[in-house]
Amino acid sequence: MRKKICINDGWSFTKQGVTETVNLPHTWNAVDGQSDKNYYRGKCSYKKTVGQYDGEVILEINGANTRCEVFINGVSVGEHTNGYSTFRFDITPFLNKESNELEITVDNSSDPLLYPQVADFTFYGGLYRDVNIICELSETHYSLLDKSKNGVYITPRINGDVYIKSFIDGSAQGVTKEFEISDKDGKSVAKGSINASQCVAKLHVDNPVLWNGVENPYLYTLTARLKKDNKVIDEVVDSFGFREFSFDAEKGFFLNGKHLKLKGVSRHQDREFMGNALTEKEHKEDIKIICEVGANSIRLAHYQHDEKFYAECDAKGLLVWAEIPVISNFAKKKQPQARIMLEELIRQNYNHPCIFCWGVENEISIASPSPSLYKGIKELNDIAKKLDETRPTTCAQLTFSSITSKLNYITDILGYNHYFGWYVQTPDQVNDWLDNFHKVNPQIKLCLSEYGAEAVTTLHSANPVQGDYSEEYQAVFHEKYLKAINERDWLWGSYVWNMFDFGSAIRNEGGVKGRNNKGLVTIDRKTRKDSFWLYKAYWSDEKFVHITGERFVDRPLGEQEIKVYSNCDKVKLTVNGKEQVLEGDKIFKFTAEIKEGENTIKANCGRIKHEIKVNGTNEENPAYSLGENNDSFVRNWFEVSDTVDGERLSLNDNLGTILNNKEIQKVMKSQAGRTFTVPEIIGKIPLKPFVSLIAKTTKGKELTDLANQYLQSIRKE
Repeated sequence: MRKKICINDGWSFTKQGVTETVNLPHTWNAVDGQSDKNYYRGKCSYKKTVGQYDGEVILEINGANTRCEVFINGVSVGEHTNGYSTFRFDITPFLNKESNELEITVDNSSDPLLYPQVADFTFYGGLYRDVNIICELSETHYSLLDKSKNGVYITPRINGDVYIKSFIDGSAQGVTKEFEISDKDGKSVAKGSINASQCVAKLHVDNPVLWNGVENPYLYTLTARLKKDNKVIDEVVDSFGFREFSFDAEKGFFLNGKHLKLKGVSRHQDREFMGNALTEKEHKEDIKIICEVGANSIRLAHYQHDEKFYAECDAKGLLVWAEIPVISNFAKKKQPQARIMLEELIRQNYNHPCIFCWGVENEISIASPSPSLYKGIKELNDIAKKLDETRPTTCAQLTFSSITSKLNYITDILGYNHYFGWYVQTPDQVNDWLDNFHKVNPQIKLCLSEYGAEAVTTLHSANPVQGDYSEEYQAVFHEKYLKAINERDWLWGSYVWNMFDFGSAIRNEGGVKGRNNKGLVTIDRKTRKDSFWLYKAYWSDEKFVHITGERFVDRPLGEQEIKVYSNCDKVKLTVNGKEQVLEGDKIFKFTAEIKEGENTIKANCGRIKHEIKVNGTNEENPAYSLGENNDSFVRNWFEVSDTVDGERLSLNDNLGTILNNKEIQKVMKSQAGRTFTVPEIIGKIPLKPFVSLIAKTTKGKELTDLANQYLQSIRKE
């Protein structure tokens, strides 16, 4: 019978000639990947001595970013080029003595053949998930080398039918496959068997309890055995749930026939000073916080996450959008790797009831579209449909992608990423965009797949404005988006960008290096920003009151707004002993006098209380604003020089200003044979966010510098 042995401890790790002993999970970018845009990207080595094992021996690596090669006693066993999936090698023929040297090299260098290369997150290098030895395998066993979790694929129907497709390694002669389904109490509810040469078995569970999201995430257990001569020679166990889902362009999402608005957050997998090298403890803590805010869905951006995390989503009833990192810049030469990434994502996670869709791309048209882009994404969509007929496909487009883009009609459902009110225009603009899209595309099943604004917990303002990085502006931004989302029943869901602040080494904004600060919670998971409590007010049934601005201690004197978020119907506010009561819905806005010195502010709904203390002063606290650096997200993140002639075009200008210029129109006509009309919504988009994605390599920087020099030769109109 198979045995799995974790070998995480005691690896000899070598980076740039320096060797130390480390335990897994491990990344070499835990610090520089969150602080330095030139963080180390290269090849490192992990070595460990392993012994002899009985039976066939499989090496299982659950995450190595990005290119990985395995050696036993100096002989290459194999190579893998997906930084986010599980992969295995049969190392039996390479183990030839009691003491064998296992070496795993991992390389996160930039590689034009691999995804991702250009994206707003750190590409941490390392063996950052568990590494296991699977041994004592019998000659015939459920497959470990077909890119799946365990060679068994479970397809349940809500009528109680369960279809089990399974594959074995080794001879099927004289071997029987036996399957048993148990309920959550361990009681057997269905059994069946087939000859091992057969692929598909069908079992039936009478009156199955449905996996019903957070309301009742009921799981059954399938035990798959192989028997020979009435003896069990192999066994694998997995959980599954009976559920079905559907989408309607006018009515939204349905789980088991019941309408359910997907209230979602997005999640990156890293932590402060840990990078992506997380243990089960951190994964479970993230789930706990996500459940606390009241979300019922997660978009796992932008790659395959740890199998432990999907399993925890199964157990908590969180519906998951799972995707691959085909992101930002499409290249035909990356397509072979994209196919592998998609196949591994689906095969390894097929049995998880939490997953309701497969994402095949994100913001893929952010750079200049390749002629083969549509064909490439269509191919990935077809692969996903072939591998899994039960789940819809999806993708996430960016604002400037036309609402009639061919890409919008490939997948079954669709998301758009919008940052109206942060990078462009105002938060209210999202209303016009959504209504126009639905009017033009009434047949498309649309969600808001990303939206967010930065907030640094040390920055505050009594008069917040777009781009000030204050907690207060982030909260106002999300108030407006929540209103837009809730007013549109046809919008099947939405995903806040992001649940947690995360590492993005190329960034330097809001006074913080190497981080995207759009999280509702800080990267260390210690601080819930005001926006967290706003979402909890709308999404959670757990009664609470929260006075905003808890960290906004030094406040101006005089009458001002005191805001409370709560899911109670009535809130009492007491400021320096003076009481007032408001009835309302989620957002309670009081007006109160802040006196000089310490002020005590209390909010309560019955026994539910929250209290803060603020200091009234005529002196502004300089730590609350960026001062002269209040445009740092433009200067630092987008890396376009501000030392340009403002009377001439530059990469600092909006798309409309550049593309509508008569000289530029002449060039376009000479090259394309016609002129172009730039829609107003597209014309207002700044070029900087997209230039930044190109300018992250030496060659890209040279190209953008040349483009800027050319534009500076043309006068503005």
